[in-house]
Parts: sequence; structure tokens; C-alpha cells
Amino acid sequence: MELLPVSGIAAITALCFLLGEGVKVSPLNDKYIPTLCGVFGALLGAAGLWLMPDFPAGDPITAAALGAVSGLAATGVNEAVRQLK
Repeated sequence: MELLPVSGIAAITALCFLLGEGVKVSPLNDKYIPTLCGVFGALLGAAGLWLMPDFPAGDPITAAALGAVSGLAATGVNEAVRQLK
């Protein structure tokens, strides 16, 4: 089974979500979660450009931007779940 090219984006979102959950149980203030997820996502996106063969970006700036948006999406998913409760 071959993964879709967007699976790398989903993986970045999942890893950033886990980072956010880790920050919640750490002594860091929760207000830093979106910033940390965005930066971590950008770093993972840049790494994905070279580590993932089918990553949907052709240059480092686009890869970092895709990663940052994916990281920020992780905080949005968390907020959506909280609002539904």
C-alpha cells in the first residue's frame, strides 16, 4: 500500500499535537503551545523535504510553511474537540 503525498503533512500534525499535549503536563504556560507547535511543525516540514520522498513541497520555504500550518492545525484540532465537549 502506497501512502498519499499528504501523509507527511498528517504525520507532522500528529507529532505537533503530541508536543502540545506534552506541554500541557509540563511546567510551561499553555499560552506557548501554538507558537511551539508552529515552530516545531516548520522544523519538521523542512526536515520532511529531505527525508520524505513524496513530501508535497519543492523548496525549503514551502516545506517550512507547510509544516508550520500543520503544526498550527494541531492546536486547531485540539480546540475543536474542546468546543464539542
